[in-house]
Amino acid sequence: MSQATSAQSRCAQVERHTLETQIRVSLDLDGQGQASFKTGVPFLEHMLDQVARHGLIDLDIEAVGDRHIDDHHTVEDLGITLGQALARALGDKQGIRRYGHAYVPLDEALSRVVIDLSGRPGLVYGVTFTRAQIGAFDVDLFQEFFQGLVNHAGMTLHIDNLRGVNSHHQAETIFKAFGRALRMAIEPDPRMAGITPSTKGTL
Repeated sequence: MSQATSAQSRCAQVERHTLETQIRVSLDLDGQGQASFKTGVPFLEHMLDQVARHGLIDLDIEAVGDRHIDDHHTVEDLGITLGQALARALGDKQGIRRYGHAYVPLDEALSRVVIDLSGRPGLVYGVTFTRAQIGAFDVDLFQEFFQGLVNHAGMTLHIDNLRGVNSHHQAETIFKAFGRALRMAIEPDPRMAGITPSTKGTL
């Protein structure tokens, strides 16, 4: 596992190697929404592109996994590694807004995502997809992805799909809303410069 961060750029690079997956994630929290993916899981890449674009985060992700079994280990470990990279890029979290929220519609679908960069991992996942698969992608793996992410980013994350008929639309509103909420939560707050946004003094 490796890391590169700086106070100026809020960048991080993390590598995770197991017997099941080999993953590298590079990100810049103050990017322009540019993304590059090579994971072998195209629908997840499409969703992560939404996070980068709507979160204004530059993402570069490569993954090799035991996809001859299924996508489970690859998707879960991508969430873990992305969570580690987010935590490292944020550092001590001084001067950020900490909380973020977003509602995003897409045609008939509507999702709400609320984030607290609290340092305490927690996921509340209120999503019932109308189909078990989107193309070849098993929708159950979205929860595994977000669980890995919150556990290692140290965030509390509430995801609610409020309505939707088309499962692609449901998923897309979730990931767009996550990107928008994350963008708000990591944004520097000029009134909190140099201050940790917690009465505890640490997050």
